[in-house]
Amino acid sequence: MNVPIIRNAQARRIFLDKHGLRERPSGTGRTSDLKAVIDDLGFVQLDSVNTFARAHDLILWSRRQRYRPEALQNLLHRDRKLFEHWTHDAATIPIESFAYWRLRFARDAARMESRWKDWRRGDFTAKIDDVLRQIADHGACTSGDVGTDESRGSGGWWDWHPSKTALEYLWRSGEISVVRRAGFTKVYDLTERVIPPEHLNRRHDIPDTIDWCCAGALDRLGFATSGELAAFWDHVTPDEAKRWCHEALAQGRIMAVDIEMVDGKLRRSFAWPDLLDRPAPTPVSRIRILSPFDPALRDRKRAERLFGFHYRIEIFVPAPKRRYGYYVFPMMQGERLIGRIDMKRDAETLVVRAFWPEDGVKIGDGRMTALRKELARAAEFGGCQRLDFAPDWLRL
Repeated sequence: MNVPIIRNAQARRIFLDKHGLRERPSGTGRTSDLKAVIDDLGFVQLDSVNTFARAHDLILWSRRQRYRPEALQNLLHRDRKLFEHWTHDAATIPIESFAYWRLRFARDAARMESRWKDWRRGDFTAKIDDVLRQIADHGACTSGDVGTDESRGSGGWWDWHPSKTALEYLWRSGEISVVRRAGFTKVYDLTERVIPPEHLNRRHDIPDTIDWCCAGALDRLGFATSGELAAFWDHVTPDEAKRWCHEALAQGRIMAVDIEMVDGKLRRSFAWPDLLDRPAPTPVSRIRILSPFDPALRDRKRAERLFGFHYRIEIFVPAPKRRYGYYVFPMMQGERLIGRIDMKRDAETLVVRAFWPEDGVKIGDGRMTALRKELARAAEFGGCQRLDFAPDWLRL
């Protein structure tokens, strides 16, 4: 079989184009423009760490620099154009995808029922009906509103009291939904009160859902192995994705391609047959600060194979053992990851503590000017009035 080879530079351009990182980050970053960004990405991961900006806000800002956090909250909680649930982690997802989440609801419920009884404190299943009744009768609630007569334990996720576990079970299984956030605390209500009827009442069978998951993942990745397709939404199993690829290849729906990694090795993947018919323009050379949870970097191993960029979050690494910092941000320029930066919002000042260029990245006058401009834009986005640099911030 004659399998086309996609060279590394072209593969990077395709990949970044699919992830919304090719064009200049213009656009309103509101309403339909913002919804289109999230539709293209498939979902945006939510995260609570806020040393500079929360992950979801930084993901959207790096693509639309007029974006402000209230625009996402409006789409989620006012307009109901998105809903909040789980992919590989908590995420905000286009509402049109809700019907396809029913497979996830069912599979998560089965997993929780079989596993959580053994490692959660108390019998959470005995509290499910009580929690549902409380929400039905008294309205939306947070985890602090349920099980008020139960021991609080340590407060860690491993030691939830039974009613809190029941609440999480009901959310993960689709019985209740996040109606809004209070700060970063989820507020839950019955799903039929949250999800618009046209999406709530729609159903898809398992084969259609598997096809939607695999095809949608391939749309958004450009090229992928069956394992990468399975991992994208984290709905389908690796075996289901493998069967989908086998059948789609036999039907001529997809083609096999060899993707050249940064070290010159070829990695067999799959793509739509017209992938090479479409141009993959060179990304703009503007420097961007990316979230550690950016969709382009979520799969750390793929980012390392494709870009030669090794990244790990060091939040849980003891400070003396950290190579870089508690929470450092990758930085991209064009189709290259050029380094990582340690910065933190301190009141009205954005403090840049360190920037480590990648090997081979030269910091000349032009790149330094572009870097400072991006940091100034970041300070404005973070609501900072000043931008300060530590004396030894540039780590060459």
